[in-house]
Parts: sequence; C-alpha cells; structure tokens
Amino acid sequence: MKNGIVILNYNDSEDTSLIIEEIKDYDILDYIIIVDNKSTDDSVQKLKKYENEKIKIVEAEDNKGYASGNNVGIKYLVDNYPVNNIIISNPDIIVSEEAIKSLIKDLERDDVSVIAPNVKEPGNISRGWKLPTFFSELISNIPFIRRFEMSILGYPSKYYKNDLTKVDVVKGCFFIIKREVFYNINYFDENTFLYYEEIIMAKKLKDLGYKTYVDNNVSVIHALSKSVDKSVKRINKFKILKQSQYYYEKYINGMNIFKLLILRIFYYIYLFGLEVESLLRK
Repeated sequence: MKNGIVILNYNDSEDTSLIIEEIKDYDILDYIIIVDNKSTDDSVQKLKKYENEKIKIVEAEDNKGYASGNNVGIKYLVDNYPVNNIIISNPDIIVSEEAIKSLIKDLERDDVSVIAPNVKEPGNISRGWKLPTFFSELISNIPFIRRFEMSILGYPSKYYKNDLTKVDVVKGCFFIIKREVFYNINYFDENTFLYYEEIIMAKKLKDLGYKTYVDNNVSVIHALSKSVDKSVKRINKFKILKQSQYYYEKYINGMNIFKLLILRIFYYIYLFGLEVESLLRK
C-alpha cells in the first residue's frame, strides 16, 4: 500500500517548512506533494530546497482557491505515482507517524472510505459533524446566534464511545481518503474558492454510499495559522463563505428556491450590519 500526502501552501512557507521537517522521514509516507497556490511572497524559493525523490514542489498556475489548489497536488500525485491512499493536510498541522499509521490501518476496512482523527484546536476538539440543515444554515446568517450553529450539527459525546465513529463531515484540515473513492467524486469541487469544501465532499460521498469515520483514539493538533486572516478581510471572508454556502445549497444539496431566497435575505441583512460596523470603526 502506497500513501501520499498533499499540503497546500499560500504565503505560509514557515508553517509548511515546519510540517515538511516533521514528516519528511516518516516511512509510512511514500510521497509528499507540496502545492504552492500562486503565493505572492518567496514561498517557492524557500520550499524548493526540500525537493527530492520523495518530496515534490508543484506550482499552481493561478490561485483559484483551496479546492482547486489541492486538486493540483492530488492530480499530480495520482498521475505520477501508484498511490492507494491520499492524505490531505493543512500546513499548520502537527501529526505523528504513529497517528498516520493508525489511520491507514483503519482504511483497511471495506466500509471505511474516509478516516479522520480528533482535531485539537485552541479551546476546541473537532470530531466530525452532521451535514447542514436549513435551520442551521439560516442561523449562520443571524448575528449573536450563529455561534450556536455547530452545537446544533454536532453529535452528543456518548456517540463517540467506540474506537471508530461514523460521521457526515470531517475537518478538511486533515483526513485520509482512498484513492478510488476520491476519483469517484471527482476530487474536490472547484466551484468554491474557500469554505464548504469538506461539506460538499461529504454530501457527494454520502449520496454514493461511502462512509466517513473518525478514529477516537487518534489526534492531531491544528495550530490555526492566521494566513487566511492576513490575506482576506473580515467582510470579504464572510462574502466568500456565503458564496460557497449558496453554491452548496443550490447545486449540491438541491435546496428549493423559496428557502434559498430566505437565506439570501438574511445574508444581505447580516452583510449590511458588517459594513455599517466597518464604517463606524473608521
């Protein structure tokens, strides 16, 4: 069994260098593909020094977002190497070789198509969640209430009593998927620039009968790099998020026109509030 990892870099060579140094000698990893997503700094020059038979630095022609950038690396990986399992990882992930070995072992089960660890973040542990509902999507457009969205979509603690737990969605910052499964959903959907990638993937997997699990005995640390925050202003991030939400609900989930209209009305109300707040701060 051959395993490859794809890591997407954008103006974040410091974090990317740290994870390369951490994983470059892991025997469980046969191929390490680093994609530079058209960085505007000197990332490519800094990362090229790591290139060898195992580590490849691939440059995206344009920055078309998270999904597209990852697909550049995924397609390079599957076109050039006999890989069986594909690991998707953010640069700001800390993961041990034993953790990866355990997750790869989980994928030997026929019913496991995607496997993810517990993702430890500052003040939070993510262990997967349910696909969005109309109500959860609606409150995500309501100030002060939107912070409760994930509590609605989360599973109760007792749900994670077994070694492996089936969930709808896992964090896109780190997961492992079988190559043929990824191929069958045509990899990441490139119609979003940022956000909702894992939700779109989860919906497609579920529709095809594939199962996603979390290994409750395995954890990684997500250091939450601020590279996105540095590159995208708050209002623009909100706009990008809601563009991705609209695409998912209309084209992937098939939400009806009436519900889509309600979502857009609440979106514009919230956006107006953000823009007023921004003007008041000037």
